[in-house]
Amino acid sequence: MNESTPGPRGAAAGRRVAAGLVYGLWRPRVLGAWRVPASGPVILAVNHTHNVDGPLLMGTAPRPVHFLIKKEAFTGPLDPFLRSIGQLRVDRDAVDRSAIGTALEVLRRGGVLGIFPEGTRGAGDFTSLRSGLAYFAVRSGAPVVPVAVLGSGRRGRVIGALPPLRARVDVVFGPPFEAGDGSGRRTRTALAAATARVQGRLTGHLAEARRLTGRPAGREE
Repeated sequence: MNESTPGPRGAAAGRRVAAGLVYGLWRPRVLGAWRVPASGPVILAVNHTHNVDGPLLMGTAPRPVHFLIKKEAFTGPLDPFLRSIGQLRVDRDAVDRSAIGTALEVLRRGGVLGIFPEGTRGAGDFTSLRSGLAYFAVRSGAPVVPVAVLGSGRRGRVIGALPPLRARVDVVFGPPFEAGDGSGRRTRTALAAATARVQGRLTGHLAEARRLTGRPAGREE
């Protein structure tokens, strides 16, 4: 067992901190949280338009989440804080074997792994996915739950700006699905097919989430 892998206690504390922040500042509307399996490994795949998307999910998810977060965020006092609440540091510019091993260990222990499959902030529409999500899902066998965070960014606002105080933000969980084809193969071809499968499910969920919440299509700012 990898002793450096964060346990559930830190992530549970992070969930409480994030919930206090999220519910104190905004008015989150959470739909479909019951779709997240109550136990066992699961991957939450989240669209990404704003830095607050991570805390929004951590504070509204029904289980504590270990997020893969870019190494640049682990600076100054944020470094020990993020580590203490069970978050995982990853180098996005290289094959970070340490982060990969730690994330897989979280899943092996039955934890919840949070991933921004687009890799960085963008349009938040899942149009450009990296293969990392498919790799974790196929390698671990964990189901993927798509999550749409809507309203965290606003049109006409500076990207770095927070959503307005007491603004409505929506967090919509979709039905879990298997990323692989059931063969367990991790070849380049199999992972490419899994990535395409994941992208189809995530974009479909985003469209359904917008329909349910009445949010218009397009960038969420």
